[in-house]
Amino acid sequence: MAFKKLSSEQLRRHKGISFPGITTVFICYNTDGQIFLAKRSKNTRDEHGRWDAGAGGLKHGQSLEENLRREVKEEYSSDVLKIDFLGYSDAFRQTPDGQPTHWLAMYFAVLVDPEQMKINEPHMVDDSGWFSPSDLPNPMHSQFPTFYAKLGPQLEAVLKAIQSESKQTSKKRLKQ
Repeated sequence: MAFKKLSSEQLRRHKGISFPGITTVFICYNTDGQIFLAKRSKNTRDEHGRWDAGAGGLKHGQSLEENLRREVKEEYSSDVLKIDFLGYSDAFRQTPDGQPTHWLAMYFAVLVDPEQMKINEPHMVDDSGWFSPSDLPNPMHSQFPTFYAKLGPQLEAVLKAIQSESKQTSKKRLKQ
């Protein structure tokens, strides 16, 4: 029996509900070890008024890395300079009307150039900024505590490594 491919709109409506959805979550960071977060507006699907890293559903035919690069460019206009896979988690949530959902969240730390960062969908964001992981704004996205409990040490290691690398580069420039 041959199946007809569903339209993009049909797939979007069913992801996470009729079958587990896959999302690429990107925690953008700079060489100072800060992460970029955006505050979700009332125009987003859910989590209104909560601070969030970027994310986007995996598109059929794209690798995780291709999807990640496309999403960072679409949401923040930035090129991806470096990618570190942090891990994954299952996200069991509910839609605003109470429908249970299941997403497989693939988490990445993504080095970006802060000069390139720009909100491309301003109607979806009330505020944005760079934050130290030790001083995050509130309230955070409902999945952030689960992410940080499981993968926070991996993120912190990436941020410490880039800060150390950045200091080494600065010292070398001063010696020249």
